[in-house]
Amino acid sequence: MDGQTHRTPPAHPGSQTGPRRVLPYSRLTVIGMGSWGTALAATAARAGCETRIWGRRADLVQRLTDTGENPDHLPGIPLPDGLRAFADLAQALDGTEAVLLVTPSHTLREIARALRPHLPAGVPIALCCKGIERGTGYLLSHVIEEELPGHPVGALSGPTFARETALGHPTAATVAFPFRHNDRISPEQAPATRLAMTMQTDAFRPYVSDDLVGVEVGGAVKNVIAIACGMMTGAGFAENTRAALITRGMDEMKFLAEALGGRRETVTGLAGAGDLTLTCSSTTSRNMALGTQLGRGLPRAECFDGKPVVVEGEVNAVSVVDLARRLGVRMPICEAVHAVLHEAAPLTQTFQQLWAAPIEGEPRALDLFLHPAEGDPA
Repeated sequence: MDGQTHRTPPAHPGSQTGPRRVLPYSRLTVIGMGSWGTALAATAARAGCETRIWGRRADLVQRLTDTGENPDHLPGIPLPDGLRAFADLAQALDGTEAVLLVTPSHTLREIARALRPHLPAGVPIALCCKGIERGTGYLLSHVIEEELPGHPVGALSGPTFARETALGHPTAATVAFPFRHNDRISPEQAPATRLAMTMQTDAFRPYVSDDLVGVEVGGAVKNVIAIACGMMTGAGFAENTRAALITRGMDEMKFLAEALGGRRETVTGLAGAGDLTLTCSSTTSRNMALGTQLGRGLPRAECFDGKPVVVEGEVNAVSVVDLARRLGVRMPICEAVHAVLHEAAPLTQTFQQLWAAPIEGEPRALDLFLHPAEGDPA
């Protein structure tokens, strides 16, 4: 696991051009020294890429340098020897060929502005955080395009718990960038393809997508649905309830992705269904954990033992619902989570209303919306 030889994949069946050589990036910078940023940096270093990681806290940078692990976020997991940590952005970004942005979604614009003076021209940026900006309704890629014009912008997303990834458990994820005309003619030169090859190890398997919108929507909405699953689990409900919320939640993801120009197919892939299933199935997810504690009746201030833990789905419940309302997209599960978290709605009654809603057809082609009959039948 200390390194990985990059191999050229065989030609696709029917290809007339034969195998194409994909050139991985030789130097990569990870911005963000939390658990996921550290896990991704470790993965890239094990793949043979010269990897740097930047963190705000000089003390944590020094401890990672001295001990070879991240004691605050991934304690007990040894990191590759070649991974170098910096508290200075200019040093971390000097000569970099690609950047992974792994910061909380609500700090993304601030971080992007801080990067601007130090980022080499044209370097591709992959978002590894998930969300929709509050107020503007922007996908995070739009925030980067606004703050850092001239850089290809994509995302890396999928069913990935940081600790398991850092330990080298088999993991798959999607790398998505929009494909321009030249990217389709020479896909081996596309940022998504090169970054996927850069990150590939014996345990980390990236897939390539050109649907950035679908990948971003999946990542933002799944956190909200995970809180819903946690709420119902904490309230004493079991597998039937969670399976229903996951399935109908994925439909909400599909509708919002389509409304923004994404594809339903993407939502059924790793960055949609895969990430949703993982996040809704374990309290390793902070979103699921928050919902579970609230479902048990714990006040928000007492969740996580009173510690100020950032939960992306809590923030995104506002931005996702606001955006859906603007677009006229119905997202009843996300609305329920928003009502409980931000409007002091009673949890049990709010979710009971989901099951009492008018009956609908599951396929969209079956246009049904049936209200229960009122009163006794004649």
